[in-house]
Amino acid sequence: MTNRDRALGLTVALLWGLNFLAIRAGLDHFPPFFFAALRFLVIAIPVVLFVPRPNVPVRWLLLYGVGFGVAQFGFLFWAMNAGMPTGLASLVLQASAPFTVLLGALLLREHVSRRQLLGIAVAVCGMSMIGWDRAQHAALLPVLLTLLAALGWAFGNLGNRLAKADNPLRLTLWMTVVAPLPMLALSAVVEGPTTGWSALGDSFSADGWPALAGLAYIVLLGTIAGSGLWSALMSRYPAGVVAPFSLLVPVVGIGAAWLVLGERPSALSLVGAVVVVGGCLGGMARASTPSATREPASTAPATDEPVTMPTPEPARI
Repeated sequence: MTNRDRALGLTVALLWGLNFLAIRAGLDHFPPFFFAALRFLVIAIPVVLFVPRPNVPVRWLLLYGVGFGVAQFGFLFWAMNAGMPTGLASLVLQASAPFTVLLGALLLREHVSRRQLLGIAVAVCGMSMIGWDRAQHAALLPVLLTLLAALGWAFGNLGNRLAKADNPLRLTLWMTVVAPLPMLALSAVVEGPTTGWSALGDSFSADGWPALAGLAYIVLLGTIAGSGLWSALMSRYPAGVVAPFSLLVPVVGIGAAWLVLGERPSALSLVGAVVVVGGCLGGMARASTPSATREPASTAPATDEPVTMPTPEPARI
C-alpha cells in the first residue's frame, strides 16, 4: 500500500470516528428513530433521481438495507439516546466483525479458521469486560442495544456479500433507499407522527443548528466522502489489508468523545476496548498475508472481510 493510500485509510478512520460526535449532536435535538430515517432520507432522494439501481437481486439489496440501515442505526441511535456513551458506542459497534464471521459460518457455510475463532473468543472476552463494567456503573440496556446494532450490521454485511455488485458504491447508495420508510413508520408509532417533523422545523433556529450540522457531517463526510474513499481502497487492495484501518474508528471515537464531550471511560472499559480491538485484528491477520486471496470490492464495504469469510465493514456511520 502506498503512503498516499495509507493516508486515505487514516482519513476514513478519522471521518468515521468523528461521525459519532455528529450523531450525538443530532440526537440532542431529534428523536432517535426519526433522526435515523432523516439520515438516510437526505441521501435516498437524490439517489433515486440520479443514480441507476445496481444490477443485483432485490432480496439481497433488501437484506443489506434492513440489516445495515434499519437494524444497525435504529438500535444504535436508540442506544445512544438511552445513555450509551458516544465513545464506547464506537467501540462496541465493532462487535459486527465477529458477528459477521459467525453468521457467515452458520448461514453461508463459510470456513472459519482457528485464528478467526481465537480472535472471536478474545473479542467476546473484551465485550464481556465492557458489559460487566457498564452493569456496575450504569444501565446495561444501552450496551445490549448497541450489540443488537452490531448484529444488524453483520446481517447487512451478508446481504452486501451475497449481492455481488459490480459497483459497490452504487450498491451502498441504493442501500439508503431501503431504510427511510421503515424508520419513519417506526418513528410515527413509537415517537408520535408529528414529533420528528416538529423537531425538524425547530432545527432551523439558533438552538437547532448543531443538529443540522451533525446531519450534514454524517451525510457529506461520514457517508459520501468516507464510503467513497473506502470503496476506492477496497477496489485496489485485498480486504485484509484495508479492513484493519476500521479498528482505528473506535480509537478516534473514544478520544474525540473524551476531548469534546468530557466522557472519561473507566480503566476496565479501556482494557476491554484494547482486548476487543486486539481480538478483531488478530482474527483478520491471516487475510493480510501474501497468500491471501483478493476479495472482490463488493464483499467489503466499511466497520470489511477476511480471506475465507466476509470481513465486516467498518462503521460507515
